[in-house]
Amino acid sequence: MLHKTSPEKISEESWDKFNSYMIHRYVSMYIDYIDIVNYVQKINPQSKKQIYTIYREMIPKKKLWLKYIKNENKKNYQELAQYVAEYFECSLGEAEHYIDIIRETGVRNILWEMGVDNKQTDKLIKEAKL
Repeated sequence: MLHKTSPEKISEESWDKFNSYMIHRYVSMYIDYIDIVNYVQKINPQSKKQIYTIYREMIPKKKLWLKYIKNENKKNYQELAQYVAEYFECSLGEAEHYIDIIRETGVRNILWEMGVDNKQTDKLIKEAKL
């Protein structure tokens, strides 16, 4: 935060677009600010302006680049997770953990045992980016 704008100078249109969840998530991408985010979430400010003001006061004024890390694997795990969940007789959440553990070779073996053809297996693995 190199420039700290006063909350009064921010337009109502901008406040309408302010998403506190995303602000917390974005600020927490910098390891030194995790404690600040944890504190702000615990005190549970009631308005967007309060959240902004707290961060404005607590985060030092300096140039900083925060890389937003997004999970790209989750969006395409669904169909693959259904096969794995059926195989292990578990929930979809547990199946996703199993996929992370057994990786591509294990997933290929499971899909082969379940009778999924190679073309469909390749498609599922490619979508899950294993």
